[in-house]
Amino acid sequence: METLYERTQEPFDLVCVDGNSPPQVAKYLEEAAEKYGFTLLRSDCYLTPNQARNLAANHAWQHFDSPWVVFVDNDVLVSDGWLTALVSCAVETDAWLVGPAYFEHLPERSQLHLFGGECRIETDSLGRRHYREKHHHQHMKLSDVPEPLERHQTELIEFHTVLVRREVYQQLGQLDEGLFCHAEHGDICLSVLHAGQTIWMEPKSQITYVPPKQLDPADRDYFFLRWSDAWFTANEKRFSEKWNLTSPEARHRGLTWTRQHRRYGLSILSSMRKVFGRKLTRSIEKRLVAPLEQLANRRKYPLGEFCQLPEPNIQLIHKPIEQRRAA
Repeated sequence: METLYERTQEPFDLVCVDGNSPPQVAKYLEEAAEKYGFTLLRSDCYLTPNQARNLAANHAWQHFDSPWVVFVDNDVLVSDGWLTALVSCAVETDAWLVGPAYFEHLPERSQLHLFGGECRIETDSLGRRHYREKHHHQHMKLSDVPEPLERHQTELIEFHTVLVRREVYQQLGQLDEGLFCHAEHGDICLSVLHAGQTIWMEPKSQITYVPPKQLDPADRDYFFLRWSDAWFTANEKRFSEKWNLTSPEARHRGLTWTRQHRRYGLSILSSMRKVFGRKLTRSIEKRLVAPLEQLANRRKYPLGEFCQLPEPNIQLIHKPIEQRRAA
C-alpha cells in the first residue's frame, strides 16, 4: 500500500477490501485509511477474490465518476507511471481489459511472470471440450527475452493488476462469484472475447508480483481455505458448467496444481529441504506429506459445508472526507 501511494503520481480513489483480516492487519488498515484517505470496507468472514473485487468495483461505480476500475492485489509492487500507461492504452485501443507487464519476485522488474498469452476453449480428438491457458514469457528473465516488449492484443491477463472498462460490468455483469479460487481471470477473458471486445498488454505499465518466501502464521487459516479442495470443487463445477467443459483430464490438472500450491504453506517442507535436500524431500512430499495434507484439508473444510459461500456482513470502516460531504 505504501508503494502504491509513493509511486502513483496520478490522482486516484482507492477502495480497499478487508476480508476478515486478523486484528493487527485490521488495525493497520484503519490507520492507513485515515492517513491516506481511502475507502475501507471490511467483511466479518473470509471472501473469495471475486467477492472482494465485486465489492470494490460496485462501491467505486456508485461513488466515483470513472470509465474504469483497476484491480490491484495486495502482494503487488507497482512501478512509476504504471497507471497512466494502462489508461492511455485503454483510451487508444478501446480495450475492455488492459494488463501490465507482469513480473515476479525480487528484485523488481527482472523476471517476467507473464506478458500475455492464450485463453480459449478447445476440443480434443475425442470431441471433449477443455479450457486452454498458456502464458507467454513465463518465468523468463527480462534480459533473456529476444525482443523488446511491445503493446499488443492478447487473450490473457491476470488479476494481479488489471484495468477493467465500465462496460464489462454494465454489459456482462459483475464477476462470477461462483468461481471461488481458480481461473477467475480466464473466465473474464473468455467473457470479454466472446462479447467481441479486446484485451491488450501494455509494457509501459509494469508491476511485480512478490509472494512471501514463507507463509505468515496469521495468513494460514485463509490460505488453506483459499486453495482448499472444497473451494476448488465448487469452482470447477461452476466453470465446467458455464463453458460446457467435458474433459476430466483438465479438471485433474487443475486440482493437482491447487494442491501443490497449497503445500507452499507447509513450513515443514522448507525445513525438510534443509535437512534432506530437495530430491529426497520431493519424494517424501509425494508419498507421505501430500496424501496426509489432502486428508487434513478435507476434514477441516468439508465439501458439503464449504462449497456454499456465506453471505458476508460488510461494514464501511472509513470513507474519504469528500464522500462524507456528499452524503
